[in-house]
Amino acid sequence: AELVGLRADERLLGSDAASLPESERFAELPVRSRRRGAIVAIGATLTGVSLVGGALLALAGIVLAIADGLGAATLAMIVVGGVLVTTHWGWVHVAEAIANGTEERANSGWRSRRAGWIDGIEPHSRWSVATSAQEDGSIRIERVHHRPLRAGERTFTFARSVEHAETHGPDEPSARVVERAEELRRAAALDTAREHERWRVASDAYDAALAGREGDAVDQAARAAAARALSEQINRNLREPPLVE
Repeated sequence: AELVGLRADERLLGSDAASLPESERFAELPVRSRRRGAIVAIGATLTGVSLVGGALLALAGIVLAIADGLGAATLAMIVVGGVLVTTHWGWVHVAEAIANGTEERANSGWRSRRAGWIDGIEPHSRWSVATSAQEDGSIRIERVHHRPLRAGERTFTFARSVEHAETHGPDEPSARVVERAEELRRAAALDTAREHERWRVASDAYDAALAGREGDAVDQAARAAAARALSEQINRNLREPPLVE
């Protein structure tokens, strides 16, 4: 109940992503603009042209100034050539800015989906089951607990820990291994559903207590209401255990 009202931490999109079950991670990659390579190539080309062309123009102006004297035309050639040489790297930055802007526009929908994913993560425990093949031919089955915990003042993340592990030897019938993995998977799904229901009860009580009010004191009162609702729901389940698969 102490995590009700908090928002998922942005680190779940990066360094903390592995703390969530694989099926719940945000796996969509941003769009890479097909025109980015062409834009950057044009910028590189203009950089080279500016450097070489500016150097040649300035050199020609200097030669003409020596031969015929410094006039307005030769001075303009030297100045323009110098400007082109000293600013030639600007084309790279211009091209990069244009390419980034193109990708920003292309990824507007992706950013919206990513923000919606963060907002939709609920701070309750999850359990998952994973298998891995060992070098000796045995199969290891792990039940993993994804436990929510506070990450900051207003955010939460998850911690991943192996709660149970068992190894099935290479001589054990594959059907038995599959059956055992499915048995653990069903139990993990039921435990996750139970925790989700507890979170929903606490969240509904928090929202109801917080509706139309503001301030830290009200927030604390709302959390207390969420804790009371969660406690009552747990006590009801203890008196009348819910049906299971």
